[in-house]
Amino acid sequence: MAPDTQNTSLVGIDSTWGWPLGGALGGALGAAAFGLLMWAFEPDVLAAAIPAIYGLEPVGVVGWTVHIAHGVALGIVFGFLVTRQPILGIVKTTVETDVLSRTGVMSRVVAAGFVFGLAIWAILPLIVLPVWIEALGAQAAEDFPGAAVESLLGHVLFGIVLGLVFAATIDLGDRPARSPFEE
Repeated sequence: MAPDTQNTSLVGIDSTWGWPLGGALGGALGAAAFGLLMWAFEPDVLAAAIPAIYGLEPVGVVGWTVHIAHGVALGIVFGFLVTRQPILGIVKTTVETDVLSRTGVMSRVVAAGFVFGLAIWAILPLIVLPVWIEALGAQAAEDFPGAAVESLLGHVLFGIVLGLVFAATIDLGDRPARSPFEE
C-alpha cells in the first residue's frame, strides 16, 4: 500500500492518519488550550500540583509535559469511543427534528467532545483525584482545584478542542453506521 493512500480502520473510519492519531492530536491540542486557561487562572496548578500528583518535583516543564500526556491519552480514549458502533451510530443517526437535522457529523462530534470533557471533569478531578491524593499523601496536590469553575471550563474547553480536531482529521461522513435506536 502506498504511503499516500487512504487507510480504513477496523471500524470503518477512513483516514490517512487513523483515529488514534486524530485522538492523540486532538487531545494534545485540547490539553494545551486547557493548560493555557489554567496558566492564566492558577499557574501553580501546572507548575506544582500536577507533578505532585505523581510525586515529581516541580521543575521545568514537568507539569506541562504530564498535562499534555494526559490529554493525549484521553484523546485516544475519545477516538476509540467515538468510533465504536453505539456512539458512532448516535453521532450519525438521522433525526427528524428541525434543529438536529441541520447539524452535520462534525457538529455532533464536537458535541460529543463537549460531553466527554464534562464526563472527564466529573470523573477524574472530582472522584479519582481525591482518592489518589489520599492514597499517595501528596501534599502539594492537596490544593488541586478539582471542583473549581476554572477546572470545569478547562475540561469543557479540552473536550470542544478535542472534538474539533478529531472531526477535522477523521472522515466520519461517508461511513454507514447502524443506529443504536433501531432494531
